[in-house]
Amino acid sequence: MLQDPLFIALGIACLAVVAILLFGIGSFAKGGEFNKKYANKLMRLRIAAQFVAVLLILLFVWMRGS
Repeated sequence: MLQDPLFIALGIACLAVVAILLFGIGSFAKGGEFNKKYANKLMRLRIAAQFVAVLLILLFVWMRGS
């Protein structure tokens, strides 16, 4: 399973979601001008990354389920 390219892409997508989420939470906790300018953009990026990750999960389950 670890050599499956779809599984690897799925793992990368999930790690990207976690990285964006942690970066957004860190900038929110720190506050300041960066947070005011980019907080909404970071959360939109997180939502898009989550959408891609969920699609990859569904594709993986569908392809490997039969």
